[in-house]
Amino acid sequence: MPMYRYRAVDPNGSIVEGNIEAPNERALETRLRQTDSELLRCAERNAGFFSRHRKVSRKDLIGFCFHMEQVTRAGLPMLEALTDLRDSIDHDGFREILSNLISSVESGKKLSEALQDYPDVFDNVFANLVAVGEETGELSEVMLKLTDSLKWQDELVVKAKSVIVYPAFVGVVVLGVLIFMMLYVVPQMIDFIREMGQDLPIHTRALIGLSNFLVANWYWVLSLPPAAVVLIRWQATRDQKVRYWLDDLKLKVWYTGPITKKIILSRFASYFALLYSSGLDVLASLRISEDIAGNVVIKRGLQQISLSIADGMTLSAGIEATGLFPPLVVRMVKMGEATGRLDSSLSNISYFYDREVTESIDRLKAMIEPAMTVVLGALMGWVMLSVLGPIYETISKIGI
Repeated sequence: MPMYRYRAVDPNGSIVEGNIEAPNERALETRLRQTDSELLRCAERNAGFFSRHRKVSRKDLIGFCFHMEQVTRAGLPMLEALTDLRDSIDHDGFREILSNLISSVESGKKLSEALQDYPDVFDNVFANLVAVGEETGELSEVMLKLTDSLKWQDELVVKAKSVIVYPAFVGVVVLGVLIFMMLYVVPQMIDFIREMGQDLPIHTRALIGLSNFLVANWYWVLSLPPAAVVLIRWQATRDQKVRYWLDDLKLKVWYTGPITKKIILSRFASYFALLYSSGLDVLASLRISEDIAGNVVIKRGLQQISLSIADGMTLSAGIEATGLFPPLVVRMVKMGEATGRLDSSLSNISYFYDREVTESIDRLKAMIEPAMTVVLGALMGWVMLSVLGPIYETISKIGI
């Protein structure tokens, strides 16, 4: 659906400008008249530019949920709540989205229906939770749960970035230094080392061979890895078998694979608990929660749980059959089913995964820095020993 930039006159006679998605100009004019506004002029905007311009971060969504939780708990009408939020934020793109939400609500849509017009901002789980809150009259509680869930996700992303940024920075710097030495320093030393007329140790010959290879093929060495990554990602979007293989590989990479799996299952457990405790049945909660997996392997496992329940199996039996969850989680679900407190068990599962993910990231962070130091130190030591070792040995013989 195209995005239009419009200029109109509101009921008070003031000039207003904004952006609205509409099938065509006639539909845009009809939509504005529903709010007693008269269209003056409009122009279709570039969709690619606007989609980048209106990118909404997780912190923006946290602010949205917190504001809506507060105002709905206080009993303010929906339109006033959205208008107050729109007038108080600095994010131009998000303000435009809120303006469009206000227009949709004014034209008779529910908030959850209006949110579905922006799936890139408000995903399927978010919109369905809001719909449940509207149906049950517990919208403020749903918004509170969404706020807590988004805060947890934001904290998790910050922790993951803290683990990745330092090793990535150090690795790039040291790799750059090594490439510089291989391309410029080592070739200048090769002739001098060979003129010494002595047998070179194997580690020096290996360094010279690697340096010669990089000098002769540096353009392939620098261009092939990023090209291969782009090609694999592109092929994964076209071929489901490649996508499945790539997602399966992500889960099997040493140490980081299990952490990735825990993070995905933690998000699933958190949203599944939210949906079920908000009033949806198990099957509906499962089918909505599948969308947040982001991994084909795990998504198929979750779909298998839904099929098992549809065939008459219990939730715990379906979870156990997939092999995705550890025995402790299966026992917790069985206990929840036996006692009639499945919502409490689901919340405990979410807490269990939260703790597991946090501990795994902390262990990885404690391990990766000394491991990087050892590996990079060994690489630098190999280069220095291979270059300086023969020179030192020759100087020692001259002294004798």
